[in-house]
Amino acid sequence: MPTDDGALRFRQLYESHYGAVSAYARRRVPDGDLAQDAVSETFLVAWRRLADVPDGADTLPWLYGVARRVIANQRRGNQRRAELSARLSKEWLPGVDIDAGVLVDDERRLVLWALARLRPGDQEVLRLSVWEELSHREIGLVLGCTEAAVAVRLHRARNRLGREIEKGLPRSGHETRSKPRDEHGKGSDAHES
Repeated sequence: MPTDDGALRFRQLYESHYGAVSAYARRRVPDGDLAQDAVSETFLVAWRRLADVPDGADTLPWLYGVARRVIANQRRGNQRRAELSARLSKEWLPGVDIDAGVLVDDERRLVLWALARLRPGDQEVLRLSVWEELSHREIGLVLGCTEAAVAVRLHRARNRLGREIEKGLPRSGHETRSKPRDEHGKGSDAHES
């Protein structure tokens, strides 16, 4: 159990990083109560393992890594949420708790739709980079991999996201016909019997 100095350190850690960890969880867990449970569990792990919590700039990525594992455990242990996630992933909009004002913008809607169609690993590395604004080194701490691996994962995830966005863009011009037409506008097989 942490000492008085440990309790002070934990209080400072909690006050400094609660908002970021809470936002991290809310963006990944559609149910607010389950997101709050993940935040509580994350800080419980931090309290129990206070000696393992790094200082300085590495503290928040460490907490994100714990939160990531807590959320993964929640998902594995709760079939109802897994079914809800499967249903939400098939809908037009992702199952992410986002301010309704953001969804008004068609471009943002398209990007969110494309993001929801990516594999969970691609979604996570993109979210850590864009939403959490972490460096490659910090993302590596969260995911448990090297900076080089993060760079490769981000590059591939961005490419996949770009392809999904292209799928959602409206087509310009005329669609090609499946069968060639003759000079009278009839299909090439119209004269065959």
